[in-house]
Amino acid sequence: MPTTLPRLKCISLLNCFPKQTLTNNNIKQIHAQLITNNLNSPKLFSKLTDYYSSTSSNPNILNSIFYYFHPPHLLLFNTLIKCTPFNHSIHIFKTHFSKQLIPFDHNTFNFILGACARSPSYPTLKLGTQLHSLIIKQGFGSNVLVPTTLIHFYANNRDIKSARKVFDEMPDRNVVTWNAMITGYCSLKDGNEKNAVNGLCLFKEMLMVGGSEVRPNDTTVVCLLSAASQLGMVEIGVCLHGFAVKVLCKVEDDVFIGTGLVDMYSKCGCLESALSVFRRMKWRNVLTWTAMTTGLAIHGRGEEALKILYEMGSDGVKPNETTFTSLLSACCHAGLVEEGLQLFRDMEGKFGVVPWIQHYGCVVDLLGRNGNLNEAYDFIMEMPISPDTLIWRSLLSACRIHGDVVMGEKVGRFLLKFKEKSSEELAHKSEDYVALSNVYASAGRWDVVEVVRKKMKVKGICNQSGLSSVQTLSNDTL
Repeated sequence: MPTTLPRLKCISLLNCFPKQTLTNNNIKQIHAQLITNNLNSPKLFSKLTDYYSSTSSNPNILNSIFYYFHPPHLLLFNTLIKCTPFNHSIHIFKTHFSKQLIPFDHNTFNFILGACARSPSYPTLKLGTQLHSLIIKQGFGSNVLVPTTLIHFYANNRDIKSARKVFDEMPDRNVVTWNAMITGYCSLKDGNEKNAVNGLCLFKEMLMVGGSEVRPNDTTVVCLLSAASQLGMVEIGVCLHGFAVKVLCKVEDDVFIGTGLVDMYSKCGCLESALSVFRRMKWRNVLTWTAMTTGLAIHGRGEEALKILYEMGSDGVKPNETTFTSLLSACCHAGLVEEGLQLFRDMEGKFGVVPWIQHYGCVVDLLGRNGNLNEAYDFIMEMPISPDTLIWRSLLSACRIHGDVVMGEKVGRFLLKFKEKSSEELAHKSEDYVALSNVYASAGRWDVVEVVRKKMKVKGICNQSGLSSVQTLSNDTL
């Protein structure tokens, strides 16, 4: 890339060069050339907006491009909504909706709904519902892209019933529409298997519809593999594996399907099948390696998981935070104390990954399970970030298991100092009192147990009652 740009070179750069190859300085030069040469083409400035968004998070630059045109141009307005952060997109949309200076089209609603889908929350859901009403009122629901994005929006905001209602009311659907609805069902991993079953049933309907417009693709299979792993039904996963090979491609040639299969087989307990798919894959990304290490971790094969990590470098893949969480968890379950501590030290020193709070929590759990309670306590006190209640609870649990009343009392004091700010946190506070009383009980100090229980009564902290559920043959939960 030259440091200075010849006249009119900016047009070829915008049309030919991928935006990842241009620096912010290059884009500013292109911007200057467009203005200097009076190239007031909305299409060119739309591309410029897209390029700026990839190198700078400053919305003021993007705003200046939009307001450069008088009157405002719809293409630039849509690009601005697509490229700016969620809150800024909403503000721009509301401002121009009230002014009614721009006649919106289906792309406007597609991009604003996409922004709402990327920032799920209750206020976002209410806003999206209002946009849905506006779409119906202005007649944009007939364009297949808009209701498809609506499905994606409702599903991301966990309103699966509204998503299904939009889906059922659509006269025409393409493969993206079906995938959006199936993904919505399969992504709701809240312990309710009904959603995963609904996703699989919808796939059956998709096959019955047939046609080139609704032909399942790799996205469909990846989502359904997630549903199979949620249900723990390896037979469904095997059928999907066969479908992918027969209809789509060789799984070793598709990194996404291959990764989905590794994850599914691992979670269903078929580690050898997972390793077989993993070894045959021609391309593996960080998600593939993480899925494999996680699978080995949850089945207690910590040493193999660590071996996989050090193979990643030779494959040109750098592990991420999730990879290390899985590996440290593997060390915890396998009792590999020295290996786990070395791995934690290597995170930042060798791999350049800064530890998060969950990584510190894994190390505390690792030391606590092995009975190294003093080391765990010192580790917490030396943490560069403030430990949360989960870390202290982990150490308190270890104190109870290993019968260390002195350390348990010290940790219990730290836990009880945390201020409860909500009813949910108050419920956790009861757990802390109970855990502390259990530490005393395990050492036979019943007089102190009585003191702790009396403190709970005085403060109005009630112990939560236990709950068990039994699933009948008719899938009713008792």
